[in-house]
Amino acid sequence: MGLVVYDTARLPPEDRFAWWREAVSQGAGPTDVTSEDRAGFTGSMGVLDLGPARIAALSCTDLRSRRTARLVRRSDPETYELTLLLGGGLGLSQSRQDVLLRPGDLGLWSSSLPYDSRAAGGPDTGPVRALVLHLPRSLLPLPAATADRLLATGVPSATGVAAILARHLVSVVREAEFLAAGDQEHLGLITCDLATAFLAHHADATDRLPPHTRHRMLLERIDLFIEHNLADPGLSPPVIAARHHISVRLLHRLFAEREETVSRRVRRLRLERCAADLADPRLAALPVHEVAGRWGFTDAAAFGRAFRAARGTTPGEHRRAHLPPVRGGAGAG
Repeated sequence: MGLVVYDTARLPPEDRFAWWREAVSQGAGPTDVTSEDRAGFTGSMGVLDLGPARIAALSCTDLRSRRTARLVRRSDPETYELTLLLGGGLGLSQSRQDVLLRPGDLGLWSSSLPYDSRAAGGPDTGPVRALVLHLPRSLLPLPAATADRLLATGVPSATGVAAILARHLVSVVREAEFLAAGDQEHLGLITCDLATAFLAHHADATDRLPPHTRHRMLLERIDLFIEHNLADPGLSPPVIAARHHISVRLLHRLFAEREETVSRRVRRLRLERCAADLADPRLAALPVHEVAGRWGFTDAAAFGRAFRAARGTTPGEHRRAHLPPVRGGAGAG
């Protein structure tokens, strides 16, 4: 399906800013959008519908957006807008709070309350770039007063629940062109659950989450832990369960919803990393057994069998198919 992309570059320069103003008002309710450089304004907007939610990938030059009490009264889509800033800077004021978002920060604002925002790029950062998740208030199993605690605050997305949500948003947009209609609906539910878990966590209201949202968030945390620890030979279901303060039985029950067990997931991801390293010219001189060791395989023979079973070729054959021969034979295997 992919993103539906709108780009001011397709319009005459004199029409670009007016078109952007109209597009913003249609998506987030009537909004007063201004710019100190209307003639030089450029912007693009990619929109991905996810059933109950929507993600917009935005890129634009400097502008200011204001939604006054009068504009709120005129029309209110009753949404929360959860923004992941990717480039530039974004200042936001709402509900007597002020924040300056920096790249990597997550920020929240509501269409139901007046707000004032300023987007500013720069010679080093380029245009402002952001992913904006449009969440209908009716979908959040949290009281409005709880979510509103986070309005106009910034949360870095380097670690924890914020990192899981940010990674999810980026990956959904990156893979948008490969999604079918059914995928989008399913991902919409997952996205709403992750956003809800993020908001509840940072508003100290995790106890208000429904059980399925807690399980979904726990699985995402486990996935992230596995990916960050693939190089550890000791990574196993008991270790993973202990790290997340759950029983091994519960861990297996959570993975029963998927098509692969915990151990199979660990093995598949390790083999994927090994395959990528074996095809990387920068690692061409690294012996195959050391590539395997980089990703938690301690038995070279067992690694070779697992690689062949998964990919139908030996590690050495895989490397030779992707790279020119290495002098001295270091890449053989």
